[in-house]
Amino acid sequence: MRVLGLSAFYHDSAAALVEDGRILAAAQEERFTRKKHDPAFPRNAIDYCLSQTPSGAAGVDRIVFYEKPFVKFERLLETYLAFAPQGFASFRKAMPLWIGEKLFQRDLLLRELKAIDPALGDRKKLGFGEHHYSHAASAYYPSPFTSALVLTMDGVGEWATTTAALGRGDDLEIIKEIRFPHSLGLLYSAFTYYTGFKVNSGEYKVMGLAPYGTPKYAQTILEHLIDVKADGSFRLNMDYFSYCTGLTMTDARFDALFGGPPRRPDERLEQRHMDLAASIQAVTEDVVLRLTRALAAETGEKNLCLAGGVALNCVANGKVLRDGAFERIFIQPASGDAGGALGAALTGYYDGRRDARKKSIVQEPDAMQGSYLGPSYAQADIEERLEKAGAKFHVVDDAALISETAAALAAGQAVGWHQGRMEFGPRALGGRSILGDPRSPTMQKVLNLKVKYRESFRPFAPSVLREKVADWFDLDTDSPYMLLVADVKDSRCRKMSAEEQQLFGIDKLNVLRSEIPAVTHVDYSARIQTVHKETNPRYHALIEAFAGLTGCPVVVNTSFNVRGEPIVATPEDAFACFMGTEIEFLAVGNCILRKDEQNPALKRDYKDAFELD
Repeated sequence: MRVLGLSAFYHDSAAALVEDGRILAAAQEERFTRKKHDPAFPRNAIDYCLSQTPSGAAGVDRIVFYEKPFVKFERLLETYLAFAPQGFASFRKAMPLWIGEKLFQRDLLLRELKAIDPALGDRKKLGFGEHHYSHAASAYYPSPFTSALVLTMDGVGEWATTTAALGRGDDLEIIKEIRFPHSLGLLYSAFTYYTGFKVNSGEYKVMGLAPYGTPKYAQTILEHLIDVKADGSFRLNMDYFSYCTGLTMTDARFDALFGGPPRRPDERLEQRHMDLAASIQAVTEDVVLRLTRALAAETGEKNLCLAGGVALNCVANGKVLRDGAFERIFIQPASGDAGGALGAALTGYYDGRRDARKKSIVQEPDAMQGSYLGPSYAQADIEERLEKAGAKFHVVDDAALISETAAALAAGQAVGWHQGRMEFGPRALGGRSILGDPRSPTMQKVLNLKVKYRESFRPFAPSVLREKVADWFDLDTDSPYMLLVADVKDSRCRKMSAEEQQLFGIDKLNVLRSEIPAVTHVDYSARIQTVHKETNPRYHALIEAFAGLTGCPVVVNTSFNVRGEPIVATPEDAFACFMGTEIEFLAVGNCILRKDEQNPALKRDYKDAFELD
């Protein structure tokens, strides 16, 4: 049985294809259209998914959309009525779109599907899941567990903002929920907005900024904005927020509470903004820990699955792991709305089934296949695409590819790495990555300012051989999806002087903290990806070769893109990014490209597009 899952029309639209419970393909639409967080109907992602099965569209038995539009409209309408006459401007802006398009989403979906292939336009095939159930299914069904507690936290689905579900075999049931407008995700997004970053994409920046500050506003948040109970349940004080009916996240009372208006994106970051980031991060961690401890005690479950946008907060995830309320944790790598497409497909497959997971689906370490679920390119296709783009390259065998790339890394070069299947989810995991030497004290700054063209404070993640992770970090478990934060091992760290310890904010950035400074954040932490030979043998071999040259089984890994653009998908995308940045070495399949050999006329200029601190 083949089920196509879809998410669309809000942000990060995607498609996923499941066959007899196994994940065949999954991809986000943004990678094909080059529009970051593209919310459009995922036509290109669907085309790709259908290409992964011989029967194409004709072989699709069911199609499931990840949420229920009518229930979402009900929430929207009830919210406006509850707050009337406030929010009329927002109501007037939202209603034409809903009445003209979103309210009749079944017809819209069927038209779009039929345009791809008439076989997809059968009304009987199309069904609708629930937003939080789709998230929960995306985490539970690919997990290696036959039973688990599933915690989903995000902004809002139809009504739910936080849900707890129990998975038992093929069955998954939501047992508890917190409803809109009380939302941990929207609380975090309010601070994302207030500190000058973009909601639904800038939350990573707030998390990365937090270690530069102190949580001096945490108590203010707990006293005025959120009432948290011992079991982690919570309510927000809506007097301080305007997201229910307004066009902004916060209001004047919020501004007065924290000493001024929201930071404009072009304004310089100050210590106050760093302290605000540290404060909301601390409160979020407190709420998540209370939730997980209480749910573990109540259910007796030993396994935890996490999904929803808040599950991408890898600092909180690391604290949940170390807290020990659950013995094992699985986090869906595409925890945001894109992952809802996968959850919808899995929901469609398991609906009404018995014993399917027992027979063939449950596997170690999980069923996500390293999250390498997107398109790949044959060597001949790569060469043809690069030639058309005007690239000059050398074709080498596998051994030379690994040895030459490792040598480039050891020489301090920024390396583009485009190999195998594209990752599903927001993280580059060694398929579409920019790599560097973590031992370099300047690599973090160079990659941020001259390659990524983004804020200098942003940290980078280490990719480390799974068998060596405990030698370098305070972690000895799998973290294949870069969703756990742990400290760098004390034996690898350098103690700061008394003078260095007195530094504040961004001044902390240039202090050397460890043997691998490029991936050591200012609080000695790192967002770790463990690399496994079974799921990505080529990337594993590269890090092994780098370790052979340097004694360090760790490389810097960041997504292959520049600020404001999606991760590269095609070989041509990789070449364009290579030519527009100070990446010096590019490996695409078995093709090696060096910057000094390229035609300078093909250089793409990104620099003028960004103003950086």
